Amino acid sequence: MADIAAQYLFLLIFLPHFLTATAFDYQKALSKSLLYFESQRSGHLPHTQRAAWRHHSALADGLQQGVDLVGGYYDAGDHVKFGLPMAFTVTMLSWSAVEYGEEIAGAGEWRHALDAIKWGTDYFVKAHTEADVLWAEVGDGDSDHYCWQRPEDMTTPRHAYKIDKENPGSDLAGETAAAMAAASIVFQKSDPDYAHLLLHHAEQLFQFGDRYRGTYDASVETVRSYYASVSGYMDELLWAALWLYRATRRRYYLDYVVDNAANFGGTEWAMTEFSWDVKYAGIQLLATKLLSLEEDLLTEIQQKVLKQYKSKAEHYICSCLNKNNNTNILRTPAGLLYIRPWNNMQYVSTAAFLLTIYSDHLASSPHKQIHCHDGAAQAGALMALAKSQTDYILGYNPNAISYLVGFGDRYPKRVHHRGASIVSYKESRAFIGCTQGYDEWYSQLKPNPNVIVGALVGGPGLKDEFLDERGNYMQTEACTYNTAPMVGVFARLSSLAMKENLL
Repeated sequence: MADIAAQYLFLLIFLPHFLTATAFDYQKALSKSLLYFESQRSGHLPHTQRAAWRHHSALADGLQQGVDLVGGYYDAGDHVKFGLPMAFTVTMLSWSAVEYGEEIAGAGEWRHALDAIKWGTDYFVKAHTEADVLWAEVGDGDSDHYCWQRPEDMTTPRHAYKIDKENPGSDLAGETAAAMAAASIVFQKSDPDYAHLLLHHAEQLFQFGDRYRGTYDASVETVRSYYASVSGYMDELLWAALWLYRATRRRYYLDYVVDNAANFGGTEWAMTEFSWDVKYAGIQLLATKLLSLEEDLLTEIQQKVLKQYKSKAEHYICSCLNKNNNTNILRTPAGLLYIRPWNNMQYVSTAAFLLTIYSDHLASSPHKQIHCHDGAAQAGALMALAKSQTDYILGYNPNAISYLVGFGDRYPKRVHHRGASIVSYKESRAFIGCTQGYDEWYSQLKPNPNVIVGALVGGPGLKDEFLDERGNYMQTEACTYNTAPMVGVFARLSSLAMKENLL
């Protein structure tokens, strides 16, 4: 009765917002989401750069260490290049392109999707300087967060950190291998030579990560306060092996996934989140698709183990659907999936992506439904939940605000982002010092002078509350790995909307 009363009260208060809601232009959301990655570019910007308020930055990265580490992406509103979230971002962009390439192309965004992926993989090629050496990070969070500057004015130290045989990082090596293997599939038709190069690096990185095992935050201690490897490295090794099998069809990688399934947690861990750190739900879903596509070619043991992966994948999906026993994902009163207060939207976007993928999987399978503790659900229920999360992001929420910056009439205007919050370098090249930015820009109440289009901010709290303030970084900072999964979701929903309009 309490739940019913709460829902009634919610509808009574917020119904006017929902009555005025209109259908969303998912194609426009897709276009804006891909534009966001241009705002996060580090290095020498190309003449095709569309985020015109940005300029070249960090052009000496790696110089102190005698390597070229210019390029790549800034992860969020700061200027550190963190390898693990950057690699996960590229993996998710590539997965979107692998699954929904036709839909992305149909929306006229294929070239922009390739550009977004290649900006990351070009950097990874540079960062992988030897078979057993991968540069993990440029800059450090502590000194970077002391300053509030545009990337073009950066005065913070740009020390580079690496992993190698003596200082391993199997999680970072594995995720980077996964990103390059997934990207190799994307480029296979349009640029086979580049695809071959990426696959070469991916296989070397996987062997490096598997042979010299350890977590990267034990080797690069400065990263612990920002992107600690809480889940360890075993999920990334399974993740990389699955992507390498998909890219190469080599039995070695399939055997790796099967042989290490239990010891590495792939068939043991039942998850309720999927993120840059915790890959198990993604692994389990990939294994489920593999089982469906190649079941007749698999041995009995392989089938048995992949079915165990499938069971855990469905646990995650059922948790999202609120159909598990005691392990469902929390929801806000308005229905947004909720994991934790800091940057919750990263978990919403990954959930929307996996729900979309699994919905399509179910629709093409003989059984057409998933069996949860609290009943079965058909493919349409999964797609409906993915759509509801997407629509919440785009403005169908109690605040009637789009959490995708630049989409619609109302969106966060004070995003916690150094470059966006300070006058554009192209408009004023007057140098802005380390703390000067805090004094003259950070503390101002007016909106950011630059709109960081396509950024998905951290989003509202457990009660759907949201405060659009620059200092409210838990809710107003955006990250590349928030937006990346939405590329695939927007593409799929755009395609579905177009088909509905043609009927």
